[in-house]
Amino acid sequence: MNQRYRPITRLGLGGTGLGDMYHATGDEAARGTVDAAWDAGIRYFDTAPHYGTGLSEHRFGQALRSRPRQRYTLSTKVGRVLVPDPGGELAPPFVSSLPFRRVVDFTAAGARRSVEDSLQRLALGSIDIVYVHDLSVDAFGDRFEHYYRIAAGPGGAFGELVRMREEGLLKAWGLGVNTVEPCLRALREADPDIFLLAGRYTLMETSPLDELFPLCRARGASVVLGGPYNSGFLAGGAHYDYQPAKPEHHARRERLRQVAAHHGVDLAAAALQFGPAHPVVSATIPGASSAQHLKRNADVMALRIPAAFWQELAHEGLLPPDAPLPQ
Repeated sequence: MNQRYRPITRLGLGGTGLGDMYHATGDEAARGTVDAAWDAGIRYFDTAPHYGTGLSEHRFGQALRSRPRQRYTLSTKVGRVLVPDPGGELAPPFVSSLPFRRVVDFTAAGARRSVEDSLQRLALGSIDIVYVHDLSVDAFGDRFEHYYRIAAGPGGAFGELVRMREEGLLKAWGLGVNTVEPCLRALREADPDIFLLAGRYTLMETSPLDELFPLCRARGASVVLGGPYNSGFLAGGAHYDYQPAKPEHHARRERLRQVAAHHGVDLAAAALQFGPAHPVVSATIPGASSAQHLKRNADVMALRIPAAFWQELAHEGLLPPDAPLPQ
C-alpha cells in the first residue's frame, strides 16, 4: 500500500460556487473568494469540469496561478469530458456554462483526457487528487452498474488513475460521490487513497460510521467531507442534497437549533466542526461564492464550542454514541 496523501489543511474551499451553482458569481468575486481563502490560511481547493462546464476550473486557475504550487492541495474530477458546444450546456443546479457540453466517460482514455484537459483549463502543471465524479446511483439511476463496471474494469478510469499516480501526474485518487455504497465497493475492489463524500457525515446524518469509516481506517484511506452544511441547509438555507428540504429535514434542524440556542452555539459552526473530529476525516470543504461567505466559514471553524453542547446532542439521540465529538 502506498503512503496515503492528505490535503495540506483540514478546512478547504469547495468549487461549486465558482461554477455558478444556484446563482451567478462574477469573475472578480470568484477571484476575491479564493484570495480570501488564502488569506484565511486555507490551502485545499476542490473543483471539477462539471461545475459550470469548466468555469470553476478556469477561475481557480486564474486565482492560484501565481501562488507557490507546493503550498496548496488541488483536487479535480473525472467522469465527464467537456466537448465544444457554442451554446454551452446548462445543467441545474448550475446557472452558467462555458461553450462546452458534458459527455459521460468513465474509460481509461476518458480519464486521461479529462485530467489533461483540466490541467489546460487550470493552466497548472499538476493536480494532487483526482476523484471519479458522481459514480453513484443518485446520479445515474439504473445506469450506475453499467458505468461502474466500465470504471472498475479493464480499460477503465480506476486503473488509469492508478497509472497516473505511479507516473507522478497525481498523488492520490478516489471517488467523489454523495452516497456511501460506491466508496465501500471501490475499497473492496481497488486501491483508492481518498474519498470526497458529500452530505453523508453531518449533523443531519452519520451513515458512514457503520461500515465506511471503519474500512477506510483499516485500509489507510481518508475522507474529505463535502457539503458539511447539507447544501447550505444547516447554515439556514432551503436546499438539502441539492433539492428543496423535506419536512423531516426541517424538523431535525429545529431540534438542533434548540440545543444550539440553549448553549449559545452557532449551528453553522457546529456543522462545520463536527465532521473533522473523526480520525479518518482529513478535511472538510464547504462551498463559498464570495469572500464574505469564505470568511464566515473560516471564522466559525475557529469558534470554541462547549463540550456540553456535543454531549447534549448525543444524550438527545441527535448524534450516535460512537460518533467522535470535537474537543
